[in-house]
Parts: sequence; structure tokens; C-alpha cells
Amino acid sequence: MTDPSSPPGSARDRSADLARRQLWLGALHHLALADGDFSPAEERVLTEELRLELSGARWEALPLPGAEALVHRFGPATPLAEAFLRSAVVVALADGHLSPPEMALLRQWSEALKVGEALLAALPDTCCDSDGNVGLLEGLKAWLDELDPVDPAVARFLVRLIPAQCPFERDVRLFGHKLVHIPPMCKINPLYEQLVGLRLRCLTSLEERRESPASADAAPGPQTP
Repeated sequence: MTDPSSPPGSARDRSADLARRQLWLGALHHLALADGDFSPAEERVLTEELRLELSGARWEALPLPGAEALVHRFGPATPLAEAFLRSAVVVALADGHLSPPEMALLRQWSEALKVGEALLAALPDTCCDSDGNVGLLEGLKAWLDELDPVDPAVARFLVRLIPAQCPFERDVRLFGHKLVHIPPMCKINPLYEQLVGLRLRCLTSLEERRESPASADAAPGPQTP
């Protein structure tokens, strides 16, 4: 993630890395909240993660990056661009559902960066909601398995976002009557194994770099009553 035109460790190189990290995390935060499916507590966790990684930055002040900014920082059709898009797909699928706002952002970023276009174009907006999409998901699973958490800040973000264990199934009750049964996430999200595998790779990468996972076990997940 360094600028080849600058000497290793130069001020310009560090500045470029910081700007790229800010854009990367800012984009993932916008995507995580795009469908409005996060509780206030989960929003606070994500905002705190941003504060830990980008000292002095405010979530509200980070704009949604446009196509030009993404291409400038990641380049078109580069391994770094593909790593960014893979991480974005992971964030969007963490709850097992792709909402139209999430899919719109993913396809916009994919088109701008010229990576993953055919794979995303083949997916319906609710790719995890139907057994008929199993064949389409096989390509997505293999693609996500290739995600290498190169940036420790992004690795920490993914560790906190992906639940450490399959959340327990539970019943939602009102006045003693069961309203709905919620199965465990590993049964409703066919990509759960990919997410857990990625979480383990992120933790391993952080350990190898001797980086703190930043209280990673406090990853946001479904809220229990």
C-alpha cells in the first residue's frame, strides 16, 4: 500500500497511506449503515472504531467517496482495488442480506475500479435470501476466500464487524406470545463460513504483525432482548 514513486517510509508515502486508509474505512462505514439496519449501539461501535483508527477524525465528517477518489487511491483493476471491493462485499453481507442501497454502492464501486463487475452483475439484490441462488454464491465464496487483510486497520474493522461465533437462535416474544423465531446466523447466511474464515485470517494477520485487535471480541451483531 505504498507509493512506488516515493522512498520507503517517506512523509509522502505515509501521507498517502493515511489518506487511503481514511477513504477505505470511511467507505466501509457508509456501506455498513446504508440499509439503516444498525441499532444505535452498533452505530456507536462503528464510530468508536473509526476514532481508534483515525485519531481526530469524525464519522460525520467523512464523505461517501466518489468514483474519482476511489480510482485515485486504489487504481483501476489493481490487486488493491480488488481487496477494497472484497472487503466491501464482506461488510454488506455480514448480516446475510444485500439490500438495494448496499448493492447499488457495490456495483458503483465495482464499475469505477473495474474489478468484480461480472460477479456482482450476476447477483440479484437479495442474493442470500433464496435457495435458488446457491450456484451464484459459489463464485462469490471463492472470490471472498481470496481476500488478504493487508491493512491492519481494515483487518481490525472486519474482526469487530463479523461475530466471533454463530449467534444463538432465539424467539421474539411479546406479552408471553411468540411473534417470530430467529434461526442462528450460520443457518440463514450461506456465506457465514467465509466470514468466519476471514475473521480468523484477520486475527492471524494482526497477531503476526503484533497488532492489537482493539477489543475485537466486541464485534457488533444481532441484539438480544
